[in-house]
Amino acid sequence: MKKILLLSFILFLNLNALNISSSKVKNANTVLVKIKEENISDPKLTFDKQNIDFYKNPFISDSYYALLPISYYQKLGKNRIIFSYLKNNQKIFKGLDLNVIDGNYESEVINVKPSIFKPNKQRQARTKKEYEEAMKVYNSSSPELYWNEDFIYPLNSKITSNFGTKRVYNKELKSYHGGTDFQAKENTPILASNSGIVRISENRFYAGNSIVIDHGHGIYSCYFHLNTMNYKVGDFIKKGEVLGLSGSTGRVTGPHLHFTFRINGLQVDPLQAIEVLNNLKNSY
Repeated sequence: MKKILLLSFILFLNLNALNISSSKVKNANTVLVKIKEENISDPKLTFDKQNIDFYKNPFISDSYYALLPISYYQKLGKNRIIFSYLKNNQKIFKGLDLNVIDGNYESEVINVKPSIFKPNKQRQARTKKEYEEAMKVYNSSSPELYWNEDFIYPLNSKITSNFGTKRVYNKELKSYHGGTDFQAKENTPILASNSGIVRISENRFYAGNSIVIDHGHGIYSCYFHLNTMNYKVGDFIKKGEVLGLSGSTGRVTGPHLHFTFRINGLQVDPLQAIEVLNNLKNSY
């Protein structure tokens, strides 16, 4: 009986140690989970067959955090999150319901030349190779966090296409807009949203001249359709530095910046992700 009471007490204590940024989230948004508890180990999170790592929060003592990206295609409604960690040689479990709601993303029609819209076999081989190389980067996670200041937008200008918009090319629904488009004339300076290591710096068929920054812990910011690129793979870039100039390279209808985020391999709303990440330093 005493053992049962003790276990119940431990569980009760640890309910208070768990903090989730929101119990209701749009598809393709990110949830921040924090655990503040002394002398724990092996914290884990499981969501819809995803096993997501917790990391020590460098900004708050005795604190761990995990980023839970929600797929654009995630089943709507209640989804169960399972948390666990070890304390005093006991495995502590906690389950919470996360309500995934429809982001109600808009649609837009884009007309492009058929030669661009329908790539030939050579282009298909190229895009397949580029996709596989990029996903290998996005699915990796650096153990070090490379930033200690808030994220910023890569430039301050009008948003011409929001994240999540259904993309209808030549009257056919082909994809969803995986980033946020900022208005930018040719050769507008583009800033690094935060510090990190450049993992991609090359010209790609769809994205044109592209720079991808690894911020650590599975967090990546991406800058597409650049005219020029100022950094190469392996370079460390600081927050606010000019990573390149805007342009219209790749499959586009005009100059702009396509800004996107990947967290734990999934494409998420970059502006909402910035809001969540900038909350990482806040206390409970």
